[in-house]
Amino acid sequence: MQLKPSYSRRALTRLRASEDIWVCWRCNGRDDVARVLDISVEGLFIQTPNLKVKEGTPARLDFLVQEGSIKADAVVRHVKGGSGVGLRFQVVADEDRQRLRALLGRLRSLPTALPQHFRSLGQG
Repeated sequence: MQLKPSYSRRALTRLRASEDIWVCWRCNGRDDVARVLDISVEGLFIQTPNLKVKEGTPARLDFLVQEGSIKADAVVRHVKGGSGVGLRFQVVADEDRQRLRALLGRLRSLPTALPQHFRSLGQG
C-alpha cells in the first residue's frame, strides 16, 4: 500500500476565483467557455463537466477580466471527470503575465480567496 504525501505537489497555492471569471478555451479542435474555479501564476482549474480530454493535451486560453485580456498556451495536467480540468500555463506573453499577476493581486484581496478552512477559523 502506497501512502500519498499530505502536502500539495503544487509549488504555488491557487486562489479561489470570483464567480465572474470565465475563460474561452480551445482544446482538441473544440471551442468552449468555462468558469474558472481557481487560479495561480502557474495554472488554473476550470469547470467543464462534459468535455473529454486527456492529460498532456495542449489548449489555448483567452479570458477577459477587469485587468484586461489574458491569453496563454496551456496543457491539460489533471482531469476530474464530471467536474473540470486543471491546466498548466506553458506560454504567457509578458504583458499578459502582468495582467495575470494584477488579477491574482485582486483575488488575494477578496475574502473568498482564502481556503475554506482558514475562513472558518475566523468565525467563532
